[in-house]
Amino acid sequence: MSDTEVLVVEDETELADLYVGYLEPKYDVRTAGTVDAALSEIDGSLDAVLLDRRLPDGSGDEVLETIRSEDVDCRVAMVTAVEPGFDIIEMGFDLYLTKPANRDRVREAVETLKTRSEYDEMLQQAAALATKRAVLESWKSATELAESDEYERLLDRLDDVDANLTQVTNDFSPDDYRAMFRDLGRS
Repeated sequence: MSDTEVLVVEDETELADLYVGYLEPKYDVRTAGTVDAALSEIDGSLDAVLLDRRLPDGSGDEVLETIRSEDVDCRVAMVTAVEPGFDIIEMGFDLYLTKPANRDRVREAVETLKTRSEYDEMLQQAAALATKRAVLESWKSATELAESDEYERLLDRLDDVDANLTQVTNDFSPDDYRAMFRDLGRS
C-alpha cells in the first residue's frame, strides 16, 4: 500500500480507469466522476488530485476552489480538454495538462505534485527550526549555546533539512520554481 493518495476526478469512466491503471499500484487511487462525488472524496489524506474541468454536474473549477478555500493540503493538476484561457491566471492549480494525457505525462504529473508537496513540508520545517535557532541565539550567550547538546542537535537537524532541500531542488524544473514562488506570493 502506498503512502500517497491520489484522487482522479474524471467523468469518462474509461479514461478514469486508464489513469488508475497508470498509477496503481505505486499510489493509492480513488476516483470520482462528478463535482458532488469529488467533493465527498476531498479530505486530509489526499496528496494529489487529477482534475477534469468539465464534469456532468458542474465545473472542476468548483472542486479546485473548494480544495483551496478549505485549505486541503494537496496538490492539484488540471487534466482537461479545455483550452486554457486567461481565467487560469487566478486559479490555484499546480499543473495544467491537456488531454490526451499519456501514461508518462500522468505519472510525471503525480511525481511533480509529490515533489512540490515534499518541498513545501521541508521548507516549513526549515523555517520552524530556523526560528528556534534565532530565538535561542538572541537569548543565550555564545558559551551557553556551545555547551548545549540540544542546540547542537537543532543545528544538525537544520543541516539535514538544508541538504534535503538542496537535493529536491536539484530535480526542479522551471515550472516547479514558478509554482513555488506563486505559492510564496499567496502567503
